[in-house]
Amino acid sequence: MKEVENAYKNSRKVRSLNLCNGFCYRPVVPHYDIAVKIKNLSKTLDDIAREKDRFSFSLTSGTRELKPPMTTSVLDVSKVHGRDEEKKTIIDLLLGSSSQEKMSLPIISILGTGGVGKTTLARLVFNEVKVDAHFDKRIWVCFSDPVDEIRVAKAILESFRDVVPAVAAFDTLLRHIEKSVKGKKFLLVLDDVWSGNPTKWEELVSTLKFGSPESRILVTTRKEDVAKMMRTTSMILLAKLPDNDCWSLFSQIAFSGRTTEECQKLTDIGRMIADKCNGLPLAAKTSGSLLSLKTTMEQWKTVLDSEIWKVEDVEKGLLPPLVISYFDLPSIVRRCFSYCAIFPKGYKINKDHLIKLWMAQGYLKVEGREDMELIGEECFENLATRSFFQDFERSEYDGSIISCKMHDIVHDFAQFLAQPMCNETKLRSLSIVHKSNSSTIFPGIRDSVTDIALPSLFDRLTCLRTLCLRCHERHFCLSIARLPRNIKKLKHLRYLNLSNNDAIYELPEALCDLCNLQSLDVNNCGNLHALPQGIAKLINLRHLINEGTPLLYLPKGLERLTCLRTLSEFTVSDIENVSKAGSLQCLQNLNHLQGSLVLTTLGNVTDVGEAKSAKLESKKHLVCLRLEFIKLGRVELVDKDNEVLEALQPSPDLEKLTICDYKSKIISPSWLMSLTELRMLNLQRCGKCEQLPSLGRLSSLESLVVEALSSVRRVGNEFLGIESDDISLSSSLVVFPKLKFLEFRDMDEWEEWDYVICGQKDTKIMPRLHRLKLDGCHKLKALPDHLLLTTKMNELTMNWCSVLKERYGRTGDWRYKVSHIPNIGD
Repeated sequence: MKEVENAYKNSRKVRSLNLCNGFCYRPVVPHYDIAVKIKNLSKTLDDIAREKDRFSFSLTSGTRELKPPMTTSVLDVSKVHGRDEEKKTIIDLLLGSSSQEKMSLPIISILGTGGVGKTTLARLVFNEVKVDAHFDKRIWVCFSDPVDEIRVAKAILESFRDVVPAVAAFDTLLRHIEKSVKGKKFLLVLDDVWSGNPTKWEELVSTLKFGSPESRILVTTRKEDVAKMMRTTSMILLAKLPDNDCWSLFSQIAFSGRTTEECQKLTDIGRMIADKCNGLPLAAKTSGSLLSLKTTMEQWKTVLDSEIWKVEDVEKGLLPPLVISYFDLPSIVRRCFSYCAIFPKGYKINKDHLIKLWMAQGYLKVEGREDMELIGEECFENLATRSFFQDFERSEYDGSIISCKMHDIVHDFAQFLAQPMCNETKLRSLSIVHKSNSSTIFPGIRDSVTDIALPSLFDRLTCLRTLCLRCHERHFCLSIARLPRNIKKLKHLRYLNLSNNDAIYELPEALCDLCNLQSLDVNNCGNLHALPQGIAKLINLRHLINEGTPLLYLPKGLERLTCLRTLSEFTVSDIENVSKAGSLQCLQNLNHLQGSLVLTTLGNVTDVGEAKSAKLESKKHLVCLRLEFIKLGRVELVDKDNEVLEALQPSPDLEKLTICDYKSKIISPSWLMSLTELRMLNLQRCGKCEQLPSLGRLSSLESLVVEALSSVRRVGNEFLGIESDDISLSSSLVVFPKLKFLEFRDMDEWEEWDYVICGQKDTKIMPRLHRLKLDGCHKLKALPDHLLLTTKMNELTMNWCSVLKERYGRTGDWRYKVSHIPNIGD
């Protein structure tokens, strides 16, 4: 039982700081009222911990085995319960005529206690189809505490412009906003407003009044005085959910995946637990998520009988489910959760970034396992499944989670658990953020951070494990121009983020003395052309993230970095840098590489044997591969693209392949048909290619994009990969069996597309094709009749296809051939 008590106390010791607002220390502190109440809760928990027999958890060991949750994916609760009336009221206020005078911009405030569902309701309204159609522009801004008016103004401006002016003055930003909103009908949602400067707010509202009179502002807040300060014209008081709606939400999650018999068995005890949620959706979600992982009646009864339900100090009925779920986590996951307090409230947390930070802190070490990244995935899945994370952004490619957020109450709880220690010599995480509305402690000296502040910090903060010097606002930020050489004093550093920093031209060789470094992120450093020559000394490096950074080569010795899991891009050197550069052979033993890899400037390859020695076929964990055959330098090399492509045979497990800037006339590597797991294929700017490769036998291909193959004039049976013999010998033939999306773009000389099928009625061509997109195919005369008749196409798009539009357009003679397709864009 001592483990429970100690775990609760020790989990509060996260040593992390953000350095911002003129480089002043900003500790991680929850809202005062929440903090006081949670402090009282801590005393109650201490009393509970001393009464082992009365405490309802069976935590007997601090090293409980980490197990992935029983579910394989996070349940997204798409249905919102019990808010139909409030939703209708708000939509009516947004779409109806305002009774206010034209100069009074209607402001609707949703007021309610924490966890009652204000943000969920606002998002439900925001995404409503008729609301989207009504407004010219919809803007969502999540407030911070304290309020950063500059950030809010920039967020509004960004929704109207692709590039925000590099200005720091609030007044100047307001003038830009005034020009952008003039005459436009917009909806502005300000989520989770805690406080504000009345004067600044009045200035912002006065500026927004230049928009259309039908514009609206929607605010969510817990505080009535904030709603009044914002001059609310309509207030929606959001009550707690009725019992039946709370039960519906709880049971939807808790009973997910169970049989009817199991649900009936657990219904009575489930209703008693749902009643304890006190009508708060967040409490119902958290409790339901926890119990969805519990399989026996005894486990459910343990949750029901927990003494923690008797605590009423913090947001009555809300915190107990969080505490119960928190202590149900393995100790490794509890540490990972409390670490999330380092992020600002409302911050979009990138999953892969978060896992690298956990790894840097040493949280992901499990005896007998070396796959820290996979352990991190399991920890994230545990937290997401239990509703500690929400608002998931998912990959369109495979549905995996890219990023998430934390509910503000969950964030407050994490902040309490992670109250920082004041001893800066033990500091383990540091992030330096320059806010555009703050002045530095060295006014007027752009390089002060590099020349003075950083060297001083590196001398003192020798226990750092993570250091983030990322430029957060690429168009306006105080970039780090030089990395001080005394960075080598940070011997414990495991994570270094320098991304989005266009001021960095070189990295010091001293960086290579960081022997414990696991992750180096130099993404989008637009003027960084080389890495330190001694990078091979970073033998523990697992992630070298260099996407979007124009490196001319990678240094020799890269082959020693056998722990590498991530290498975003590998650049083949030109002749000028060949003495310093590593060749493709460096990749030979990097068999742990996973995710995506870009091989660029392959046109510089002079020795095909080097390409072969990269042994890409042994990289079993690579999912995406991009091969760029562009050339660097002035020396014109003999075209060997077809030989190099043949030598770069990937693993048959590859799922996405892109080939671009290829200069040979035919794309026909012998290994292409061996890619049985390939789901996406892109062919781009292969200008000399006269014939499309045979692709119809790729059994798993779902998406195919062919772009700027400007020498292709005809597409026929060779594209399908079938010959007349195939048809006559086969009783049934399916070509492109899983293809769903097909796009041809900028095919300047393409005139004919047809194929011949005879002798077999059972031959199927692209039976699952859902979307066909043609863009910039000016000379293409017709689409294959067989394709139009036999596929269940749902969408056909023809842009900049003059001949096709003339024939298949609304008034075209062949319109009847495509009239059965529901969505035609012409």
